[in-house]
Parts: sequence; C-alpha cells; structure tokens
Amino acid sequence: MVVVSLESLSGGVLNEAKIHDQVYEALSEALIQGQIPPLKPVSLRTLAQNLGVSPMPVREAVRRLIAEKALELQPSNKRLRVPDLTEKRLMQLMKARQWVEPELAFLATPSVTRDVIRRLREDDQAVMSALAKGDVSAYMQANQDFHFSIYKLADADLFYNMARTLWLQVGPFMRVVFGRMGTVHLPKDHHQDMIRALEEGDAEAVRSSMAADIHEGMELMLEAIKAQVAPEPKRRRRGG
Repeated sequence: MVVVSLESLSGGVLNEAKIHDQVYEALSEALIQGQIPPLKPVSLRTLAQNLGVSPMPVREAVRRLIAEKALELQPSNKRLRVPDLTEKRLMQLMKARQWVEPELAFLATPSVTRDVIRRLREDDQAVMSALAKGDVSAYMQANQDFHFSIYKLADADLFYNMARTLWLQVGPFMRVVFGRMGTVHLPKDHHQDMIRALEEGDAEAVRSSMAADIHEGMELMLEAIKAQVAPEPKRRRRGG
C-alpha cells in the first residue's frame, strides 16, 4: 500500500498546527487514487507508519473518513477497510455525481480564464499520455486534476465538498476496475468537449459534457459490479 506523503501535500514543510488536516488530506488523496485497496483490512498503526506520524492525527482523520463513508471500522478486529460497493450503493453514487459535478462545472464557467484553459489542456494531455503508457495511477491523478481544476472555480464550497466525498467512495473501486481492464480499454472522455464549451462560455454545454463524461465512467463500474468482476476488455469510450 502506497499512501500520499505529507511532504508532497505541504510543499515539503510539515506544520504541526495543521498536522491533523494534512493527515486527512493525505489519506483522502490515497483513497481517491485507489492506493488503499477495497475490503482489505488495515490498522491505524500501519497508516500512521506509512505517513510517518503518530497515531493521534491519523485517528482523527479516520473518524472524519468514517463519517464520510469512505472507511469503516470492523468491530471484530478493530481494523479499518474501504466499505464494499454494492450495485445499490453505486447507483446512488452515480446519481449524486451526475447532479453535483455537472452543476459545479456549470457554475465554474464564468470564472474560466485563458490560464485555466491552458491548465486544463495540460491536464488532458497528461490523461492522454497516461493512457498511451498504460499507467492507470497517472491516469487517475491527471483525470482528478482535470475535474477539480474546474470544480474549484465554482465558488460553491458545499457542492465542492460533496464532490470530494463522492470521489473518496468511488476511487478505490475505480482503481481496481480500471487496473484490470488496462488503459487501452477505458471509455473515452469528454474533456475536449468541455474545454471547447468553456472557451465559448457555454455553461449549458459544459454541464452536458460533464454529465456525459461521468456517465461513461460510472456505467463501466456498474457493469463490473453487476458481473462481480471486472468486465472483459472491450473498446468503448473513456470517461469518469
């Protein structure tokens, strides 16, 4: 298990006054990137050792993540794990993402500048590069960067935090499904459509493109959950 380092999130400088927030952010990133495998028990001590901190700030971060349904505590052995993702739960996450994230993209549109467009093109190029190299981890990071570069411009903290919570719950399973399929067979995204619509200031088109992008990726996961295993590789559109 690899966990995002605190140094990478803090620019190499750890702030004791903010250590609890830094630990929470590190564990959140690890979940979104699928670095903590689903259903595999892990102890609080192991997480603390991976992060190089004492158990106390990890314990507080874990409490927050349990409240957000990203982790659960097993009563039998007091270990933590990513909760199982049933078809019913995935359908709820899918519907929530399809409402919250397109709305964030819609709200972000008026705030998009040339610099934002340039950064989004760089993020999308990183997505394409990761796909070409077969690097699922790099793909997930670049895809996350693209989406949240848009979401943070919406000036809607409630919606933004909801989106983060949804990605916390989906990330570990997305990593498993995408890892089994390989990047060649990931569904095609709608990033170029979004960038075009953002350049034109067409908020409705941005919202539609984001909804389509999310639908593609989540449908792939739904197929995998229904089959109880990742689906056989087949060419389809890239999204998520």
